[in-house]
Amino acid sequence: MRLTQSKHWLGSIAALVVLALSVLLGSTATTPKTPPRAMAAAGQTVWVILTPVKADKRTQYERFVNEIFWPCAAKVGAADQQAFHHTRVLNPTKPQADGTYAYMFIMDPVQKGADYEVESLLKKAYGPAKATEYYKLYTECMAGEQKIYSSTQTQY
Repeated sequence: MRLTQSKHWLGSIAALVVLALSVLLGSTATTPKTPPRAMAAAGQTVWVILTPVKADKRTQYERFVNEIFWPCAAKVGAADQQAFHHTRVLNPTKPQADGTYAYMFIMDPVQKGADYEVESLLKKAYGPAKATEYYKLYTECMAGEQKIYSSTQTQY
């Protein structure tokens, strides 16, 4: 092997090592910047809400959450904004056995005095007429009742 080929080969190996380390250690160049979230302390309440969505309404539901509901956080009072700040949304990766998709909302921790009712928050943000229109988009997607789990954070 000639010296120039050897240097090129070593440079390639070095680049692969750097890439592997950045993946293992979590490169900040590729990690999206999100504001830190405070999680519940021991004894605080956490809610997990499963929302079943019809398979053919997933796009509509995700548009509702991303383009209508979540943006309304900027239009409500400070207590309700805190509820949004302490809520995570998880999208399903596969359907349930019945063909529906379970979207998960995690309120961590639940904010005392905050409003968590979808219809009420829509009214606060958009007014009664627009809220009725948006709430209909939301309810059309539902494949059944939401399941709400209330729990208390342990020391772990």
